[in-house]
Formats: sequence, C-alpha cells, structure tokens
Amino acid sequence: MQGSGFLAIWSDLAAEDEVDWSHWITREHAAERLGVDGFLSCRIFRAVGTLTNRYFILYDLKGPEVIGSAPYLARLNAPTPWSQRIMPRLRNFARGGGRVAASAGHGQGSVLAVVPFETAPGQPDEIATELAAMDRIVAARVMVTDEAQTSIQTREKGMRSDDRSFSALLLVEGLDGDAVRNAVWKAQQREPACTAGVEHSPLYTSIFNLNAS
Repeated sequence: MQGSGFLAIWSDLAAEDEVDWSHWITREHAAERLGVDGFLSCRIFRAVGTLTNRYFILYDLKGPEVIGSAPYLARLNAPTPWSQRIMPRLRNFARGGGRVAASAGHGQGSVLAVVPFETAPGQPDEIATELAAMDRIVAARVMVTDEAQTSIQTREKGMRSDDRSFSALLLVEGLDGDAVRNAVWKAQQREPACTAGVEHSPLYTSIFNLNAS
C-alpha cells in the first residue's frame, strides 16, 4: 500500500447498470480521482459467489487529510454528467476514509477479504503482523475511519439514497481463497468484538488497477 491514508467504497449494481458503471469507473472516474492531489492509486474488486453485483474500491492516499482536502471536496461538489447518471443507481453504498493504522507483508494478492469493524481494534500492528505471517497471505492492513472528514456533506453524497460508513477495516490479501478465509477466521477469533458479522463478508478478486501518473 502506498501512503498513510485510504478511501474505501462498496456498492451494489443492478444487472442492467453494470456495463455503464464498468465503463464509467475505468474510463473516467478512477482517472478523475487520481488527478486529485494526494490520490496515489485505485484498485477495484468484485465479490465472489454473491447473487448481487457487489464491488469494492480502494484508493491509496498520501495521508488521511486528503479526505477533507479542498481539491477533493471541490471534485465531490462538481460531479461530471456521467457521475450524475451513475451515482443514484448505486445500491447498498458504504464509504469511509482515514488512516492506515497498521500494515504488514509485501505486494498484492489475487484474493482479498475486506471486513468492516464495528469498533477499531486495540492492537492493529499485532493483528496485521500475525495475519501477514500466515501461509499464502501476502499482506494485511488495519485502517481506521476519520468519521468527521468522511461525513462531510457534498453534492455527490446527496445524490445517493443510502450512504453508510464504518469505524475501521481489516484487509487481508492472499494467493487463494482458502488462505484468506483462514486469516479472516483467525482475526475473528482474536478480535470478536471488532469483527461481528464477518461470516457474511464475501471474498473479492481484483478486476482493475490504476496508479496516478
């Protein structure tokens, strides 16, 4: 992961909106966001084995302050015509940004688990280090949401009917689904208060990556 900040987003899509959304995110929106000062990279993932078209987007940021920066807020308050068409169609939307509290391991895996925490864990460095050391796990990260910056009202936020957030996230990347599931299970045993409902979290595969130029 690059930088010490993050922005994470989930959304569901109706089948009839998926092609338009995929063209929008890969041909306009990701590049537009990476043109904002402090945005370093964008990774897009699709959930495996779900009945809905569930997507997860992760932006690496230079620092957590980027979430509330003037350039980013200006972009959020001036959505493109294509964004204005897409935003109201996004379902089951969740968004949060803040700081990377702990990171361990190297590189990127083909399979990702991303688990929202109800409360931030007390020892994020220990969790990340322990999970990254497991077999066929390449990286683990704990991220804590800056609720004040995330909740800033913008024009884009007002275009979505359902806009939720989360206190923190656990990200685990591995070489295969079994390895990642084992790591998530271990995290649940270690921090049961933080990972309530983790059994309902799907795994994700990477479908698109883009770095800032």
